[in-house]
Amino acid sequence: MRKITLSNGNTIEVECLSCAIVDGIIEPEGGVVVETEYFHAHQDVAYPIKGLVILASKRHITSFDELTREEKLDYIDILTKIRRKQREVLGVEYVYYFYNEDTTHHFHTWMVPRYEWMYEFGRSVESVRPVLLHARENLNSNGNIQEVKEAIHALARALKED
Repeated sequence: MRKITLSNGNTIEVECLSCAIVDGIIEPEGGVVVETEYFHAHQDVAYPIKGLVILASKRHITSFDELTREEKLDYIDILTKIRRKQREVLGVEYVYYFYNEDTTHHFHTWMVPRYEWMYEFGRSVESVRPVLLHARENLNSNGNIQEVKEAIHALARALKED
């Protein structure tokens, strides 16, 4: 079991966070952004940043080269659609993408939007960790959480219409 601290400060224990989300055991803030045959997209459960989307494989794999041809096509298609809607619906001009292979659970990509307030932490990849920690520690107000949820609902609606 792994201990996970959620954006609201609560701690949960799960075998696999992605499985718990895909299976509906844990509902991320705002719910599901979009789901395909191979992937599940949701608001990051640990950091309350508007439009911070996790795109996770439904299958237990850890590396990009483990994706089947169908999964690769689905991955790039849904990643592109989410990014387009982040720009169109949320006004997100820039996004940092991260994926790591030393994870203990599903292959997933973080889509971290860049907002003006984040630049006080820098403009490089090194600034992302302080931004995430700042969000977890300082953006848990009811007003911000509501904005996060509204953004996810808006993305989900736009993706359904697409």
